Amino acid sequence: MESPLVLLVEDDDDLRTTTRLVLESRGFRVVTAADGEAGWTTYLTQPVDLAVVDVVLPQLDGLRLTERIRADGDLPVLLLTARDLPRDQVVGFDAGADDYVVKPFDGDVLEARLRSLLRRRGGSAPARVVERDGLRVDVDGMTVERDGVPVELSATEFRLLTAFLDNAGIVLGRTRLLELVWGSATWGDPHVVDVTVQRLRAKIGAEQVVTVRGAGYKMARA
Repeated sequence: MESPLVLLVEDDDDLRTTTRLVLESRGFRVVTAADGEAGWTTYLTQPVDLAVVDVVLPQLDGLRLTERIRADGDLPVLLLTARDLPRDQVVGFDAGADDYVVKPFDGDVLEARLRSLLRRRGGSAPARVVERDGLRVDVDGMTVERDGVPVELSATEFRLLTAFLDNAGIVLGRTRLLELVWGSATWGDPHVVDVTVQRLRAKIGAEQVVTVRGAGYKMARA
């Protein structure tokens, strides 16, 4: 089962990139747009599962975009804004938004809000469980079993595992893994990737993740 596809509409380049990386590191797929009209076009042409929309956008502001989306269907919409007054939130809800997050926000909180919206839309969020080579990974529940025995992973190790699962068969270099797992390619020493991969291998089995010399790491397709 594919992970949920999020439409992220944000005009600030840095914030758009950072938010995309945060969402991808937590198992979401993301398509982005830099203005409201581009967001509307993407909504019409991509099979998105929910939208994260900044309120202040060029071309078509976030409130008007939310109204268009709501008039067209029941896609969950979460608004992002720096405005935290109750009146601002009321205006957003009146436009048809399902939830509201004030900047700056915590990535874990954003993830929890989005998964809550998915559960509300479908009655319950579809369980995302991956089984391969003796491993059973409940992505949403953040649990792992190896040959039926529970495996304790740290939050970082779990994000690394989901990055490999989401990109099975693809070689991921250190820079890409820093983006997917730590949220920034400039975070810390790239060798932290090697250390974390070794810890993960020790827990799930060295054969699960292979080293591609000079390129990075890869989890074979199941």
